Amino acid sequence: MASSRLLSFLLLSLLVIFIYPSNSSPENNVTEAQSHIRFKKASLSLYYEALCPYCRSFIVSRLVKVFNTDLLNIINLRLVPWGNAEYVKTNKTIICQHGEDECYLNTIHACAINIWPDPRKHFNFIYCVENQGPDGTDAVWKTCSSTLGMDQKLIKNCYDSGYGRKLLLRYATETDDLHPKHSYVPWVTVNNQPLYDQYENFIAYVCNAYKDKSWVKACLSRSLNATEEKSAISKRSHNGGK
Repeated sequence: MASSRLLSFLLLSLLVIFIYPSNSSPENNVTEAQSHIRFKKASLSLYYEALCPYCRSFIVSRLVKVFNTDLLNIINLRLVPWGNAEYVKTNKTIICQHGEDECYLNTIHACAINIWPDPRKHFNFIYCVENQGPDGTDAVWKTCSSTLGMDQKLIKNCYDSGYGRKLLLRYATETDDLHPKHSYVPWVTVNNQPLYDQYENFIAYVCNAYKDKSWVKACLSRSLNATEEKSAISKRSHNGGK
């Protein structure tokens, strides 16, 4: 009987050691597990057009911060290249605010997003194109694709086949279905809520939208009160988003 109890004690001791190593404790294990919990990501969407100077500035100077920090861990980023373009149903043409070159580049962007759905891939391409400025649209995107090792033929086939146009019209529908309607570009939303003229402060809104921002380094220096945020959005909404 004594030997049986001793054996049971030894087995229990081994089990405890296996579950809780000497350099850990049950409390530490719970804390460590909690630190790896991933809550639902915040949705960050940019509705833009390729040759809009304000869109270009936002992408190159502001949105790039998502990739220079740990923000990408907590957001689902979507780029929607349509902006203020219009689809004329009577003759099935697309009219872009900055002319045919913009329609062309919007389509190129749409193709890149579709071919390389990982935002780290297509954003690098779009950033490169937008960073070059408005001149030489065809040469610019081809140079960017070569520099980044992204197959030009895939983009060209997407455009030449007409599939890029179909993608663009999907973005047109999505943009037209925004509620509230977009008033200008760039139009930035977090969890489908527009930021209006506060779009450059998108990091603060993203951080407030994420439940456990304490482990996100990019959020540590951001302190936008949630109540103030809602009040600001409500006020801008009543003013027509201007």
